[in-house]
Amino acid sequence: MRRLRGVAASLLVAVAVSGCGLVSSSGTFHDATLPGGERPLDDAGLVVTSKSFTEGVLLGKITATYLAAAGADVTDLTGAPGSASSRQAQLNGDADILWEYTGTGWVNYHGQTETISDPTELWQRVHDIELQENDLVWLPPANFNDTYAFAASAETAQRLGVSTLSDVARLPESERTFCVDDEFYSRADGFVPMLEAYDMPLGAPNGVPSQNVTRMDAGVVYTSTARSAPCNFGMVYTTDGRVKNLDLTVLEDDRDFFLPYSGTVVVRREIIEQYPQIADLMAVISQRLTDELMQELNGRVDIDGEDPADVAYDWLRSEQLVE
Repeated sequence: MRRLRGVAASLLVAVAVSGCGLVSSSGTFHDATLPGGERPLDDAGLVVTSKSFTEGVLLGKITATYLAAAGADVTDLTGAPGSASSRQAQLNGDADILWEYTGTGWVNYHGQTETISDPTELWQRVHDIELQENDLVWLPPANFNDTYAFAASAETAQRLGVSTLSDVARLPESERTFCVDDEFYSRADGFVPMLEAYDMPLGAPNGVPSQNVTRMDAGVVYTSTARSAPCNFGMVYTTDGRVKNLDLTVLEDDRDFFLPYSGTVVVRREIIEQYPQIADLMAVISQRLTDELMQELNGRVDIDGEDPADVAYDWLRSEQLVE
């Protein structure tokens, strides 16, 4: 569902990490310095890893570039295949810094089923479990939430007068048409329970007729939603670059059904205690990252075909964070 264009650069770091077989698929980032030449991490050696989908790689490249600009000797292991390998590398102590998502930590890593709609509360719960059980420090989250949502074309949203999922529930049945992928359709926290939460159960009277739901590949959902055919509403990820590129209107989850997936920097406890300045440096980054910005940056890679390392460096320069 999420694609990563390979990074072409002069030096590839191929590092096999003991215990998990992690190998860098990119390993390069741009040289830069902090404004004024400050080097608060001058004696630090850090290993930055990431998952292999576009957003994960971008966040990893931003982190590697910025911390190296701050003076750290950074080993770039971004683009690790699958989420398990980067996570395991950090648990093993073979990687130091990784961007994660609060929903992923809560559900996937700790098997929790309680839906906590408040993003701050969810972050705190995950933070406490991870610190106690894994000696991992989840720094305060960024201002973006890469969660599930439903969207419509801007024209359709205006025609139907909808801005929330509750608005969809008030539409005539004939207008309640949805495109979803198989994975989301079958999730315990996915499509069917979402319809129930909004009082329009699948196949029930005054709900959503089964024939109003089209299951398709996740990538096709975006273009089908943009065309409003065969559906008015499609499942999307809130920070996906196609949301902006296709001029989709994301509907508000006004009953807080979907779990927050706030992007968060995770650092090994040993590292953050040795270099506490990492927290302040990454806070500068996290505070700037919004849903709209991530849509733009992701789109530059997935749609425009730009190199993630270039996009990361360009953004840092545009924010005057590096030079």
